[in-house]
Amino acid sequence: MPAFVFCGPAMSNNNPAYSPIALEVERIRVLLREQQFEAAATAASALAARVPENRDALYLKALAERQSRRLADALATLETLERVHPNSSLLYQERGHCHVARKDAAKAIQAYEQAVRINPALPATWSMLEGLYKLLGQDGQRRIAAAHGRRLSTMPPDVIKATGLFCEGDLIAAEKLVRAHLINQGEHPEALRLLARVAISRDVLDEAEVLLEAAVQLDPDYIELRRDYACVMLDRHKHAEAILELDRLLAVDPRSIDYRTLRATAAVGLGEHEDGIRRFADVLADTDPQSKAAADLLLSIGHSEKTLGRRPEAVDAYHRAIAVRPNFGDAYWSLANLKTHRFTEAQIESLIRAEASETLSSMDRYHICFALGKAFEDRQEYATSWQYYARGNALKRAESKYRAELLEQNTRHQKRVCTRDFFATREGFGCAAPDPIFILGLPRAGSTLLEQILASHSQIEGTQELANIPRYALHLQGMNPDLDNPLYPASLVDLSREEIHAFGQKYIDDTRIYRTHKPYFIDKMPNNFRHVGLIKLILPNAKIIDARREPMACCFGNLKQLFARGQEFCYSINDIARYYTTYLDLMQHWDAALPGQVLRVHHEDVVDDLDRSVRRILDFLGLPFEAGCLEFHKNVRSVKTASSEQVRQPIYREGLDQWRHYEPWLDELKDALGDARLRYRTPSSDIADATDRSAL
Repeated sequence: MPAFVFCGPAMSNNNPAYSPIALEVERIRVLLREQQFEAAATAASALAARVPENRDALYLKALAERQSRRLADALATLETLERVHPNSSLLYQERGHCHVARKDAAKAIQAYEQAVRINPALPATWSMLEGLYKLLGQDGQRRIAAAHGRRLSTMPPDVIKATGLFCEGDLIAAEKLVRAHLINQGEHPEALRLLARVAISRDVLDEAEVLLEAAVQLDPDYIELRRDYACVMLDRHKHAEAILELDRLLAVDPRSIDYRTLRATAAVGLGEHEDGIRRFADVLADTDPQSKAAADLLLSIGHSEKTLGRRPEAVDAYHRAIAVRPNFGDAYWSLANLKTHRFTEAQIESLIRAEASETLSSMDRYHICFALGKAFEDRQEYATSWQYYARGNALKRAESKYRAELLEQNTRHQKRVCTRDFFATREGFGCAAPDPIFILGLPRAGSTLLEQILASHSQIEGTQELANIPRYALHLQGMNPDLDNPLYPASLVDLSREEIHAFGQKYIDDTRIYRTHKPYFIDKMPNNFRHVGLIKLILPNAKIIDARREPMACCFGNLKQLFARGQEFCYSINDIARYYTTYLDLMQHWDAALPGQVLRVHHEDVVDDLDRSVRRILDFLGLPFEAGCLEFHKNVRSVKTASSEQVRQPIYREGLDQWRHYEPWLDELKDALGDARLRYRTPSSDIADATDRSAL
């Protein structure tokens, strides 16, 4: 069996080339090349003890242990490496080699497939996959692996080198090299794919989509490229388009665990949760029941069961996931996030021990912190609860690249561009469809309750938080946007009447897949308050409801909420306070620029007088009152947000002043909010009473 000694550039830890650690890494590599495996293992173990999170030390330790036939030790070392560097392709390649040595073809394939998913430019791994697929009689997969091997043999050296740099984490060098290749040598599908992966890592998904679309056109039979394209479609919430791509992939390999999992995810994205559960369960039946993949599948099943309102089934799925992965932070937080689940004393003690463990991953740790925050809140031990909420927020904020000044800058630009005169000169523009009802504001401000109330009306469809408007804003911002000098919203000025209408019609067409036969539907993306100008420009007859909540309650509600993705402004007191005050400023501008076009609904008013609030909202929408809206909690529709269990209960007041239990630790929040605590109820927020609206 070949040695598989990795003799390329060191996995980057930003160490100087001639640092003591780098010199020791090179010495260990020499020992491996000389086949002094025990000596290499001893040296690597010593280095790993000195720098326990160093990728090179852990990787070389595992490699030397495998070569010394200490396979169990090697696999244990790789588990440690996975906790601290889960995106290392060489980690999974080495794990595959260990499983080959153990004659476990299935696990070897699983590891190798993960390696080439991270780094497709691994010739030895594709060669091993080809042999393993042949051994198991998987001829279709063998042909795919062989094709990848042939592809690599013809791939430009610069692209292979750039791919390696990217997989080592050196994005700047990888991007520079691959862009130079594209300029000098012309388009190449793997080069475009790599540039798209750089864009994805920076969350510039619109650019990634364009690059991958171009690459697929150049090489439509490149399977992994098409998979990347499907994944970007999923990340951009283009679920219908993703399904088209995934169905093509499944036609080639109908038993692929990966493709089937992605297809289930796409079904859930479309709101087809029953189909998603069936698909996840089908994949689970073909998955090692004790694997991380099995735990992830059970978590996904739990999320869909929760969305469908089947709480016992959701709880069961989450507990099954925890049984597979005892310290699975996301599963514990999912239980806490039901809002109605209570942890046992034994579970709390187990979570405290897990959170204190030095080996726990960062992601598991902050999930467990938020779960413990909720557990101690339920026990009315608020000091301990706040300690864990604060710790979870600090850990999450440390990973974030959120910049509050970008939203504040965008608000200034919106005020400058989207004036009353701007809209007056474009009267009659846009798509006249009255179908959309936008509910916007901050998360945890009561928008899910409003959606549930309105979705209980016979003429209104409840959909979900749709990403279409933010996606159009990104399109208007253009490729390679300068975040400090963005094109949007200034680009709105240059749109022609035809382009404005086309955007509006596109929104109606793109969202049709989420609807049934009802004439009106809800788009509950909270962050759309940033884009009210764009909405009213392209959809002048759309209705907009601003869901607003008292600032201390709203901001605290966000500080104790861990979101699945996005909402990066929620993980520090300063960030959430700045976000709330910026939101107030921008909504005040929309009141002036679009008088009477936004209905403000205060959460406290809905709780205090549901009947009056419902009548007021339906009057604004021009719809007749229906008693079913008052019995919203009986509606069995799917609800995806964190409030899913709460809106399946009658109105209750307990949550309004929940933040006061934590008041001793919230002086900083009070100071940061300043006069927002008073002006969130400014007179302009009450302009839409019934008589005035009838004149609109």
